[in-house]
Amino acid sequence: MNVKPLFDRVVIKNLEAEETSKGGIILTSSAKEKPQTAEVLAVGPGGLVDGKEVSMQVKVGQKVIYSKYAGTEVKIDGQELIIVRQSDILAIVE
Repeated sequence: MNVKPLFDRVVIKNLEAEETSKGGIILTSSAKEKPQTAEVLAVGPGGLVDGKEVSMQVKVGQKVIYSKYAGTEVKIDGQELIIVRQSDILAIVE
């Protein structure tokens, strides 16, 4: 299925959380922190949002850091994706 976000929305997929701590301890799934780093899968066209012109700054394939509790989680074709507003993306990881 192809997902095309509207306006200033961006579809992202979380990157995997660390399996071990810095000290080498293997973490269980309940002990892992929710990752805030994701890969951009689709980007909306931008346009007029809340009376302001929005141009999109992120592109498909980039890795980004987003706000901890941002977005809406959806499951499409067995993949867990998150749809966020571009303003919820804090930085692009290069």
